[in-house]
Amino acid sequence: MSIGTILLILLILLLLGVIPTWSHSRSWGYGPSGIIGTIVVVLLILVLLGKL
Repeated sequence: MSIGTILLILLILLLLGVIPTWSHSRSWGYGPSGIIGTIVVVLLILVLLGKL
């Protein structure tokens, strides 16, 4: 596994952790999940293009 794949898996797990339906992150709103979601999309594009 490359470092890009490991980062992608970790960020997807983080994205699941900040979804506002969980009780610990309900007051955070959609901000953290939007930011992490954007990072996941960018990393996914970089991995698919072979740049990471």
